[in-house]
Amino acid sequence: MPTHRSQLTPRHAVRGGPLRNASCVTFMARHTLGRDSHVPPVDAHKATTGTRALCVGSHRCVVLMYSMEYLYVLLSLSEKLTGSACSCSVQRCFTSHRDISSRGSCSAVNSTGSLIIERNMKRNGSRGCVTRKNRFGSRERDWLKGDTQRGCVCLYGGTVDPQPPASGPQASSTPHTDLQLVLCSTTTTVEELCAQRDGHGLYVQLHGDQVRRLDPNERPLQMLYDYLAAVGYAEPVRVQQEAANSDLSCLIRFYSEPPVNADQQERTLLKGIFNVRKGKSQLHKWAERQVILCGTCLIVASVKDSLTGKMHILPLVGGKVEEVKRRQHCLMFSSAGPQAQTYFVNFDALADYQRWHRQASKVVSQTVSLVDLSCYSLEVVPEYLFYSQDITHLNLRHNFMSLQGPGGLLNLPKFSQLKSLNLSHNRLGVFPECVCEILTLTELNLSCNSLETVPLQIGNLQSLQILSLDGNHLSSLPEDLGGLFQLNSLGLSFNNFSHIPAVLERLSAVDKLAMAGNRVESLHLCTLDRMGHLKNIDLRLNRLHCVNSESLEAVSQVTQLDLRDNCLDSLDLSSVCNLETLHCQRNQLGTITLSGFTLRMLHASSNRLTTVNIYPVPNQLTYLDLSQNLLEYLPDWVCDSRKIEMLDVTRNLLSELPSRLLNSLSLRKLLAGNNCLQRVPDLLDHIPLEALDLQHNKLAQLPESLFYKALNLKYLNVSANALDSIPPSSPSEESLSTLQELYLTANHLKENCGALLVGHQNLRVLHIAYNQLLSFPASKLSKLEMLEELNLSGNKLKAIPSTVSSCKRLHTLIAHSNNITVFPEILNLPEIKLVDLSCNELTEIQLPDSLPSTLQELDLTGNSSLMLEHKTLNLFSHITTLKLDQKSTTSAGDSHSGSTPWNHGYSEMSGQRNKLCVSVLAMDRFGDGVEACYGIFDGDRNEEVPRLLQCTMGDVLCEELQHSSIDSVYMCNTFLTSHRKLGMAGQKLGASALLCYIHHEPSDPGGYFSLTVANVGTCQAVLCRDGRPVPLSKVYSLENCTEEMERVKLSKAIITEDNKVSGVTCCSRLLGCSYLSPWVLPKPWVHTEPLCTKDDFLILGNRALFERVSYQEAVCTVQAVRDPRAAAKKLCSLAQSYGCKDNIEAAVVSLHIVEDSCTCEPPVSSTEPRCPPPIAAPAPVTVTPGPTDPVALSSNGVIVSEFNAEASTSEVGSEAGSTASDEPPSSVLASRQERRCSLHPATTLCGIMVPSAVGAGTHLGLFQRQPSCTTFSSNHSDNGLDSDDEAPLEGVISNGSKLEVEVDIHCCAFQLRSGAPDKDLDLAKRGSDYPNGKMRRQNSVVVSATNGCLLAVCGREMADLKKSPSTSSLFGKKLSNGSVVAPEDSHNLIEVALEAPKKKSGYFTAPAQQDPEDQLIVPPSLEQEVREQLRGQRPLVSALPSAPLASIPPSCNDSAWDHSHSPGFPSNLVPGPGPVPLLQHEVYDTAL
Repeated sequence: MPTHRSQLTPRHAVRGGPLRNASCVTFMARHTLGRDSHVPPVDAHKATTGTRALCVGSHRCVVLMYSMEYLYVLLSLSEKLTGSACSCSVQRCFTSHRDISSRGSCSAVNSTGSLIIERNMKRNGSRGCVTRKNRFGSRERDWLKGDTQRGCVCLYGGTVDPQPPASGPQASSTPHTDLQLVLCSTTTTVEELCAQRDGHGLYVQLHGDQVRRLDPNERPLQMLYDYLAAVGYAEPVRVQQEAANSDLSCLIRFYSEPPVNADQQERTLLKGIFNVRKGKSQLHKWAERQVILCGTCLIVASVKDSLTGKMHILPLVGGKVEEVKRRQHCLMFSSAGPQAQTYFVNFDALADYQRWHRQASKVVSQTVSLVDLSCYSLEVVPEYLFYSQDITHLNLRHNFMSLQGPGGLLNLPKFSQLKSLNLSHNRLGVFPECVCEILTLTELNLSCNSLETVPLQIGNLQSLQILSLDGNHLSSLPEDLGGLFQLNSLGLSFNNFSHIPAVLERLSAVDKLAMAGNRVESLHLCTLDRMGHLKNIDLRLNRLHCVNSESLEAVSQVTQLDLRDNCLDSLDLSSVCNLETLHCQRNQLGTITLSGFTLRMLHASSNRLTTVNIYPVPNQLTYLDLSQNLLEYLPDWVCDSRKIEMLDVTRNLLSELPSRLLNSLSLRKLLAGNNCLQRVPDLLDHIPLEALDLQHNKLAQLPESLFYKALNLKYLNVSANALDSIPPSSPSEESLSTLQELYLTANHLKENCGALLVGHQNLRVLHIAYNQLLSFPASKLSKLEMLEELNLSGNKLKAIPSTVSSCKRLHTLIAHSNNITVFPEILNLPEIKLVDLSCNELTEIQLPDSLPSTLQELDLTGNSSLMLEHKTLNLFSHITTLKLDQKSTTSAGDSHSGSTPWNHGYSEMSGQRNKLCVSVLAMDRFGDGVEACYGIFDGDRNEEVPRLLQCTMGDVLCEELQHSSIDSVYMCNTFLTSHRKLGMAGQKLGASALLCYIHHEPSDPGGYFSLTVANVGTCQAVLCRDGRPVPLSKVYSLENCTEEMERVKLSKAIITEDNKVSGVTCCSRLLGCSYLSPWVLPKPWVHTEPLCTKDDFLILGNRALFERVSYQEAVCTVQAVRDPRAAAKKLCSLAQSYGCKDNIEAAVVSLHIVEDSCTCEPPVSSTEPRCPPPIAAPAPVTVTPGPTDPVALSSNGVIVSEFNAEASTSEVGSEAGSTASDEPPSSVLASRQERRCSLHPATTLCGIMVPSAVGAGTHLGLFQRQPSCTTFSSNHSDNGLDSDDEAPLEGVISNGSKLEVEVDIHCCAFQLRSGAPDKDLDLAKRGSDYPNGKMRRQNSVVVSATNGCLLAVCGREMADLKKSPSTSSLFGKKLSNGSVVAPEDSHNLIEVALEAPKKKSGYFTAPAQQDPEDQLIVPPSLEQEVREQLRGQRPLVSALPSAPLASIPPSCNDSAWDHSHSPGFPSNLVPGPGPVPLLQHEVYDTAL
């Protein structure tokens, strides 16, 4: 059916009839529509004007008029156009406007019937950042509706920088035409797109890496959808939406031309026309010549501007390039050898001179003729490269080389001296037979090219010594390969071989069989016997189930065997008589039988070993690792080994250690932790032992002679035992101890052990935490002068001895969770860096005149009685991380957060790293109801990605919850969206992430709570249920997850010997590291666990924590402490004492789930005494509700100011500083707020309060963030002063009549506790009176005024303020690494720390975090004016007392509230009549 005119309509159609503007044109074109083509519906009313129809016969062509920037054509045809008249008319119109259409965009229909619409885009920002507003319009959204096979592809021009910069302010408003939006379908091919836009090809770039030309039959939109589906998106509609997101260009990007990279051009080819002189003789004249620097040679043309004549070639390898000082910008190029030639080249500009000098210097410094063109997105090599006939090594790795073309692979045989050729990662698909013609090759690398066969011509390369075919799809090898008698290295790892190729029997020079990651299921030792030349066998990561030794003949040639990560349950290698090294970790081995004649190293950890048989005694054995097995005793041959130096038997079932073992004269390192040892045998003589680890055993004492018989002992760890004393360092006063690290944590030691430590004068690290110390002898501590790190946490110390000042090298003091009342004298130490005195009883701090510049972190949280003066805080200002408890009286926010059935605490420790690469997100109050959100992020070696995730992930979860109520959907999409938002930072960097969301099930809002956990990487969550650990997360590492290992192997990733993908990470799923896709994915594991009354707490930790602390020990630790913050600190301290050197992160969430999921408290009795109001406090304000139901509020019942909200949260700044007083508020008794739950909500009312209001208990409710920028005027003064001020307000800029302020406006509302209709309930006012009549309010804004100007009126509930992590700094403090935590009772922190990631890259930068101490003040003098304004809008507040109003000075009563957008108050916001509880005014800081 023909499309009616009422369905056609472009948003930008020019209205008003005929063309009246030069910027508008009329464009007509004829296109052929398929029957199934979709024309987006359009509004009929908008299409009535400015639209003309030209009808030819029975066909109608709609002509639309558009601006020069956008040209859009919608054609509606009842059938295909065949009339010549119409065709001619359209063609004439198209021709007449060809110049116009070249600037605009056109629409067409391809042969498959899909509509293709192109639009030239504006740039917003420098070079590459495109905003969604400019990128996506209503027409594009209409195109996507109803068909998930449609979408859009954004095409970047060749002038665009391949890497998009960080988003920022718009640098220029000049539109560029190198960015186009193409609407197409999944069946649209590259050939069709190029035909419509007269292009020559399309290119794709993944993760900011190389750029590849697309084949004509490839489909860009389908590629985009397939990429998103592989990442983890499951719903077709969501895939379609994500494909249109601007942030996606950091992951996948399409180009209409190959992007220009100046650095790449410089490294591949330099050319130009310069003045050239040959030779050093002055007889030669200067002449202009074409000069080229490519490969290893300098090429000079003999004829100006032409390359057709004779070319002079100057080899530069081993030569010289020198500056000619007599001429400006002149270089002398000389070749090597006795007959060296010289050319002088004079450059016109300094930039050219420096570029040529830099590149030529690299060439002449080489010892071999090497040309490295790797990672340049090359399809062919530069044609000038073939002039460099001396090239011996050519590296073309990670390109997209083709066979054809002047510089294609077919021309590589032209290099007559080429010995080494690297063509790995080129997506070849087929083995290039042309390389078999390069007979001089000795090394050939064709790894990761999806090769399936090897041609017979490979036998021509008789000189070949090294052949790498790893990461392909090979399952067999040709027999001709056996003729390569010089081949000594053959790489066949990560292919599809099911057996060892028989051709290897003929390759007598090959000594290593590299077949890791194949499909070999059985190994027959007789096969190895026939290959007598193989010494090193690598069969790790296969599917080995058995190793057969049917023949009785010995296999004598194999010396190294790697069988890691297979499925072996037993292993008998007794016939391999000359075996020196065996790797068999991570199998299922129960027994091992080996020959000990030549055995030197045995790695057999992570099995199920109960028996290890080695015969004869391995007298050459030096390294033995039997950790994480089921051994109950050590074999006798271990003690008989004469050369064993390192023995690791941790995590077994050993009950004793043989005396002969500990008295061995060769053993230097013994690791026997996590066993069942009850005693350590006595030492009979001096032994060379240097490191001894006996943690997590049942030791009650150590050998008396341990320290003076093991004089070489430098490391001793006996943590987590039952020791009540330690042996003396020497039998006499003179000690020869060399002990440097001593870990005694979690024992039963008392203060008498301090005297026994004096003899260890070389001690650098001492951990004696969680013992029973009441004191530490001061005289003994002074003798430990070499001490660098001291941990005394978890004891009962009341003071740190003053003699700690004698430890001049001390840089770390950790003494949290004690009873310390006096701050130790440590701030005079010259090297002190970290001081942790949290969870103590400090009351004051005595400081020196100056602090050491080395002090970086000071933690004083958990000291409830500590009061710091401004002078002290100023002295601490230079400290990178300062953690203090926030002193504040009870507020609505505190009361409301107290109503949640959970609270949290967390701890982070950097260990021996110089930076903290972990971050925490913790919100006890999240969302509209009673919900919570907790997350931890571990960046391993980078600190940027964890900070970015901490800043965004909570907000992303809030947004995803609006789109779906299915846990697996919204959690998965939260991780995938956060992965995308990392931008450029996520291309090369990544992080493990764990997110926990506590909520009610949508199907049962009144039922029990549920806990939804999602994670990638190695961060873990453990729930304590009925005293037992319940793991909730999945560890995504290659060693722990078999299915992930198989997935990564199937995608042909190269897994190195340390089990890392491409040698980068051991995790198969991470947020970030997108360049490792598809091997490393961001799709998370999602699990939902219903909570019950037996659930006590939740533990969140990173890999470093749970590698050292087991689930059961973590649960027992938290049970013993109970306080979440102290428990988290104890977990981190234990992990450090157990030997962890990395960043440690732990969070503990205490759960209080009651029987009916209700967290309400009993109502306060009416006879309960009320706290008296402050002196001279204004009378309470009575609010009379309207006729509506006081509980049910309208959905649009929000008081909002009509402010401009263009800027984002991170872009809004403030020129108006806080006018709040720095003095702390006076302590005022406040009645305890009633706690309500989500099942029994309190009565709510949206209203506006004034500074003097004193009312009923307020509760937080909804919050809506409105970043705004507006200009207010003030009639108060001309110099920015209030009537009572004596100095201008800091941060306020005034021109005498107007005050310009940028504020962040938050709409707030208040929930009221319902009461009797005939009574008014009173609550004590929080806050205090300030000088000059100013009153400070902590942590909220309802009405605020600066310099007499009312800044914001907020009428929505404030609970959403906590729901948005980007605004969580209004409620919590930000850690030194960017973490934001809500200020609950267990964690109210003020930190002086780094504000944002050091690097800002990609489209995303961390949102600005407001300083929670910046307060906005509402002068009481404005009370009357505020009320008048409110009355003028709506009588929302009534029965205002007159006493406070009379006290307002007359000069303040006439102040006006002037701005262009007055807030409107909807009438339906006012509840109906009837007594209502009083409201208490709260002011939230919103100034940035």
